[in-house]
Amino acid sequence: MPQTDAVTSTSPAPPAPAPRAWAVVLVACAGQFLVVLDVSVVNVALPSLRADLGLSGLGLQWVLNAYSIAFAGFMLLGGRAADLYGRKAMFLLGLVVFTVGSVAGGLAQEGWQLVAGRAVQGLGAAVLSPATLTLVTGAVAPGPAR
Repeated sequence: MPQTDAVTSTSPAPPAPAPRAWAVVLVACAGQFLVVLDVSVVNVALPSLRADLGLSGLGLQWVLNAYSIAFAGFMLLGGRAADLYGRKAMFLLGLVVFTVGSVAGGLAQEGWQLVAGRAVQGLGAAVLSPATLTLVTGAVAPGPAR
C-alpha cells in the first residue's frame, strides 16, 4: 500500500489594504462626518442666532432647512457629476464649496446671509457625499477589508 503524504492546500491570506487606501478612507470618512454633523449642529446655536441676528421662528426654520433642501435637491446631480468628471475632482470641489458655505455662514451679519451660507453648504455636501462613497469603494479592494 503506497503511502501518500497529506497535502494541505492553504490559500494565501488576502492582502492588507495599502496605507494609501487607509488615508483615502480616513479623509472620506472625515468629509462624510462633516456632512452628517452639519445637518443638526446648528440646533445648538438657535437661541444665539435668534438673539444675535434677530431671526424670527420662520427665519430659524429656514436656517435649518436651507442646508437639507440644497443637500437633497442636488445629491443626484452630485453623483452624476462624479461619474462624468471623476470622483476625486468632485470630492475636492464639494469640499471647497462646503468650506466656502461654512465660512460664509460663520461670517454672516444678517439672517439671509446665514441662510444663503447654509444653502451653499448643502450644495457642497450634495457634491461631496456621493463622491465620498465611490472613493471608498475605489480605494479598498473587494474582500474582508471593505
